[in-house]
Amino acid sequence: MTTLRSFTRITAFAVTGTLLLALGACSGDRAGPREVRTVTVTGFGEAQAAPDQAQISAGVQSFGATVIAASRDNEAILSRIMKALASQDIEDDDIGTSNYSIWAEQNYDRMPEQPQIRGYHVSNIVNVTIKDIGKIGDILAAVTNAGANSVHGVQFGVSDTAALETQAREQAMADARRRAESLAELANVELGHVVTLSTSPSPVFGLMKSSRMEMSDASAPSPTISPGQQSVSVQVEVTFAIR
Repeated sequence: MTTLRSFTRITAFAVTGTLLLALGACSGDRAGPREVRTVTVTGFGEAQAAPDQAQISAGVQSFGATVIAASRDNEAILSRIMKALASQDIEDDDIGTSNYSIWAEQNYDRMPEQPQIRGYHVSNIVNVTIKDIGKIGDILAAVTNAGANSVHGVQFGVSDTAALETQAREQAMADARRRAESLAELANVELGHVVTLSTSPSPVFGLMKSSRMEMSDASAPSPTISPGQQSVSVQVEVTFAIR
């Protein structure tokens, strides 16, 4: 014999967030399931801290009549840049090549169908991790004075984000409970235990300064760099039982 069951649901949304109130009632025979009554909310949390490290990309672009000439000039300048970094107590493990490229510059002015090669460009860029952010200005000045004509981006970071993630999760859970309690009060029900819980990945956001320096002066001053704050955000979705 087939037993028919009925299921009713009331759904309410709040403008300030992704809030779902689900009130369900199952009716059937005595062996059927009990009432299922839940409220699902989304909570948000964010934690900030001052950065304790930074990364820069610095290097040199050279031009010469031949690949060999351009490569030699490039290598000579990069060697001075590496010595400048060593003088600023940057360890070899914190320096890595991010780009090395060679390309020809062609002349299309006179004979577009048969362009002539004017010369060759050689670019060598290294990524540098700076563990003492108070020295960023001095390091940038040192590499530019050594011959670097290309500096791309200064990105700050926090070496250990575990504490920030924990703080952000706590705030997200507290926010979710506040939202659930508010909805429960509006629906004239009581909040119960947690039924389900899920969380989103926790990206780290920070202030990135992107720049390109082409220095021709004999001596470059130490630029002023502001590290700002690093921010970790967490989103949780929590389903509470209600009664």
